Amino acid sequence: MTSLTHRLYKALGYEFSNPQLLEAALTHRSLKGINNERLEFLGDSIINFLIAEELYQRCPDAHEGELSRLRSSLVKGDTLAEMAKEFDLGHYLRLGSGELKSGGFHRSSILADAMEAIIAAIYLDGGMDACRVCVLNWYQSRFGQSSQASTLKDPKTRLQEYLQSCHFDLPRYQVQSVSGEAHAQTFVVACIVDSLDKMAEGQGKSRRKAEQDAAEKLLQVLGVT
Repeated sequence: MTSLTHRLYKALGYEFSNPQLLEAALTHRSLKGINNERLEFLGDSIINFLIAEELYQRCPDAHEGELSRLRSSLVKGDTLAEMAKEFDLGHYLRLGSGELKSGGFHRSSILADAMEAIIAAIYLDGGMDACRVCVLNWYQSRFGQSSQASTLKDPKTRLQEYLQSCHFDLPRYQVQSVSGEAHAQTFVVACIVDSLDKMAEGQGKSRRKAEQDAAEKLLQVLGVT
């Protein structure tokens, strides 16, 4: 085991029996050969399940809509990217030359995808129990933050309520671009408040998710927590 690998194992709190799984999880599709796309697909489902399971136990009085919003706030790309940065994951990513030159190891979407892939790799290497222990340890400090009442409302609702309370125009959402294959599209949407001359862009795997991401980013621009 290299010292670099040992540091990552220590940060994650997990040591792989099959290091090739971790290597695949850290390999972006820009590099030829095996990459982390399939692991990312699996990891997305696993983390959604594990966080949903934990919230179900932690929040016995929350209804389905509240639980869904709480889960979304915890598994969204920004949260996963923040976690990846805490693990210094960009330092370990295997990227093609184009992504290296463009600073792909700092890109939130790439970091978030790698986190999902690592979750799948741990599941395949050690099983669901080992994966659950890791994920819940990583999220321990975030569960308390997510229980705040404001988190129970989705970003679009929070933004609309804030603007209405200040007597500003309601936001409008404008699709900026749609890229990728039909089964794996990425939407970029702008959230615009004309009366404030403010806007923010968000992205997601559906128009709805991109709008929510854009609304969340505009709330941050406006300093609304």
